[in-house]
Amino acid sequence: MRNTIEPQTVPIENAPDKPRRFVFVLLDNFTMLCFSCAVEALRIANRMAGRQLYTWSLAGEGGTFARCSAGTEFRLDADLDELTRDDIVLLCGGIDVQAATTKRVLSWLRREARRGVTMGGLCTASYTLAKAGLLDGKRATIHWENQDSFAEEFEDVTLTKSVFVVDGNRITTAGGTASIDLMLKLIADHHGEDLANAVADQLIYSSIRTDQDTQRLSIPTRIGVRHPKLSRVIQRMEQAIEDPISPAALATEVGMSTRQLERLFRRYLSKSPKRYYMELRLQKARNLLMQTDMSVINVALACGFTSPSHFSKCYRAHYDTTPYRERGSHAARLSV
Repeated sequence: MRNTIEPQTVPIENAPDKPRRFVFVLLDNFTMLCFSCAVEALRIANRMAGRQLYTWSLAGEGGTFARCSAGTEFRLDADLDELTRDDIVLLCGGIDVQAATTKRVLSWLRREARRGVTMGGLCTASYTLAKAGLLDGKRATIHWENQDSFAEEFEDVTLTKSVFVVDGNRITTAGGTASIDLMLKLIADHHGEDLANAVADQLIYSSIRTDQDTQRLSIPTRIGVRHPKLSRVIQRMEQAIEDPISPAALATEVGMSTRQLERLFRRYLSKSPKRYYMELRLQKARNLLMQTDMSVINVALACGFTSPSHFSKCYRAHYDTTPYRERGSHAARLSV
């Protein structure tokens, strides 16, 4: 049984006159993990410091309750009210973030941003910040599953694959446990590395990531293959979705014959290079159809299909539905 003895307090740097306040804006269907990781880091920082360094409140549209994607409801402390300039706003997103990004939320964000409030987006809430125009000219990140659609819709944002990004007074994370990494960085910036490390120890978080770390596993780890040339080919495929490269050209790039490349794919992935590449392109197409309002023709072009009919044929063969039906079934989930 874990003892309840209070831990030895950690000396802190830059002791504040008053606690710094975080306002967590809970969007409909937000992901509980990204939210709870952030709050727990703040709570433990207060405990380890032996004083209240941070306070937080929960806000949201309507000011009553917000429901997370797991179905749990959270009682809110406030509606979308006026904040002080010293507050730090962290929007918490999740599934169907387009639907949760309402006109009122966007207007409120723009108003508070004009007053100089620091704004952050956890998980898919980076989409909401970008939709409000608050990430234009900034570096940002978002969950890897939403990267394709985000890059297509927000060309003025420099999208990265980092676990979190802090660019001036704009903050974004990739979701999940990336909230811990972000909060540890902020705690270290505010009160020193010793306190941040003590919080990490309490969280049993032994590998702290920085903004230089990427959110997805390496290609060899992800596909269970550690053949260096095969990994390089797959990386090139992922980088060249809009303008596909022929298997022959890919083989030449890594110094092997087309036949050797075919054998590697068959041996390690049980499919041809052409089939694997096609599935990558179709997966991106499905993401764009479900997460953006791009036309089917533009989705096809973005995924390397010059013929809409060929795109539709390939899509149907893989997903057992047409791109037009896929788009129709998710039209109601697009942003307002």
